[in-house]
Amino acid sequence: MNDTKQITEALLKFRDERDWAQFHNAKDLALALNIEAGELLEAFLWKSSEQADIEKVKEELADVLAFAFLLAEKYDWDVKQIVLDKIEKNALKYPVAKSKGSAKKYTEL
Repeated sequence: MNDTKQITEALLKFRDERDWAQFHNAKDLALALNIEAGELLEAFLWKSSEQADIEKVKEELADVLAFAFLLAEKYDWDVKQIVLDKIEKNALKYPVAKSKGSAKKYTEL
């Protein structure tokens, strides 16, 4: 079993033991993911990156990833494949020759 499958199975087991599948529709998973991303940002609010509580950052990142994995599972998407597909699309939008060392959006390159 690969890592993404193992993570997803553990999340589903945790969810199902608590009868929470009824709350995990795609919309609510996306909302939860966004809320957790906000909590991740909050860990950095008014601080430098070095001042952030690293344990809080780790916990909030885990929450973001958990909801992302659950959302992917809801649509029966392979996490590895959708990330690799997105990298391929981004490579076309951000060719190395134009984007290396630049923070510009692809429409500005």
